[in-house]
Amino acid sequence: MRKQVEDEWNGWDGDTVVKLTDGSVWRQDEYHYEYRYSYRPQVTLAANLMHVDGMSRAIRVRRID
Repeated sequence: MRKQVEDEWNGWDGDTVVKLTDGSVWRQDEYHYEYRYSYRPQVTLAANLMHVDGMSRAIRVRRID
């Protein structure tokens, strides 16, 4: 499922919270650090994996809202 980050994206920091334009909020659920700045990048959600366009890999996430 394709979605979009609500605002600025600064990458994964180990405890990243991601708010999407549909109002859903997701928390990083595995440790991975990777910096990349982007404004409102597209994301792909599949089960509990989120891949943000431009990042090296999908990260396990958990919906918190």
